[in-house]
Amino acid sequence: MKKIVVATDSFKGTLSSKMAGEIISRAIRDEIPRCSVRRVGIADGGEGTVDALGAKKVNVVVTGPNFRPVPSFYGVLGDRAVIELAAAAGLTLADPADPLVTTTYGVGELIVRSLNSGFRKITVAIGGSATNDLGCGMAAACGAVFYDIDGKPFIPVGATLGDIASFDLSGLDKRLSLSEITVMCDVTNPLFGESGAAYVFAPQKGADDDGVLALDRGLRHAAGLIEKTLGIPVSDIPGSGAAGGCGAGLLAFFGAGLNSGIDAVLDAVRFDKLVEDADLVITGEGRFDSQSSGGKTVSGVTERALRARIPVAVICGSADPSASLPGVVSVFPVVGGEISKETSLAEPEKYLYLTARRAIKSLSEK
Repeated sequence: MKKIVVATDSFKGTLSSKMAGEIISRAIRDEIPRCSVRRVGIADGGEGTVDALGAKKVNVVVTGPNFRPVPSFYGVLGDRAVIELAAAAGLTLADPADPLVTTTYGVGELIVRSLNSGFRKITVAIGGSATNDLGCGMAAACGAVFYDIDGKPFIPVGATLGDIASFDLSGLDKRLSLSEITVMCDVTNPLFGESGAAYVFAPQKGADDDGVLALDRGLRHAAGLIEKTLGIPVSDIPGSGAAGGCGAGLLAFFGAGLNSGIDAVLDAVRFDKLVEDADLVITGEGRFDSQSSGGKTVSGVTERALRARIPVAVICGSADPSASLPGVVSVFPVVGGEISKETSLAEPEKYLYLTARRAIKSLSEK
């Protein structure tokens, strides 16, 4: 092989997109010294999007997912602010992790900070959330008011979405109506139901079976209220279930457009040009499973490579043996055989490198 393109997402909780890509690239060069390796950091609208787009970070402090102050940031890319939801309401910030009680309030604070800095073009990347509040916390931070049955204002969280009796958007920051807000989604799930935010993602955020049912009921209630009040049917729009319903909230409360996060990033890094004349594309993420096909990095990269008729190999932390994607010729998980999850997490750089060496050797022999 003469040219290999490495385009990986982060291995959540262990390695950033950049670190994972550098390790895999080093393994390729050590295995095939004369191979041209082109590495590009990729994100699908979750953590690492600011870095993947090459935006400059502005450090701030906002309200975290558990209503405590956390260090955060937003990105600056020309005349556009780029906000990662995960930087204010991410799962890695949650302590405890419980989508029944976590909030997106800090995301709204990041939006206000961006407005205060003069930005009127704002992109919100909404992957990696710890929340299931339909973006109500975010909207509250921007001036929306939610009322319970007694007319008392409150900030809804996942467990209290069903307590919303009415809401008032008249107090929303007026600058929002003068701004262009776009959303980068990393999934295409609807708002509720078996494929929705609560059923699919809430267990990963700490919810038990009863919690999932309660969260789904809350999302259904809030969606019905939004449609009744604003005339906007948000439930079945692809991406409305992203980030615990924050996709629906951005659409309903801010009039934002929902877009594929991975496509936006791939366009920004000129991926189609990068893979010209490549013999192989290597992509990867923490876990390769059925969710990998729903707007995630691996599916986006594979789709682009497939158009260019270039085979794709996936290197991942772990894999569901039944998962597959058209265009993926091989999957190489770190965890498996003699390598346990605990062992790999203790030395992630070492075991990713060894897995990448094994992958390149195997692919070179085919």
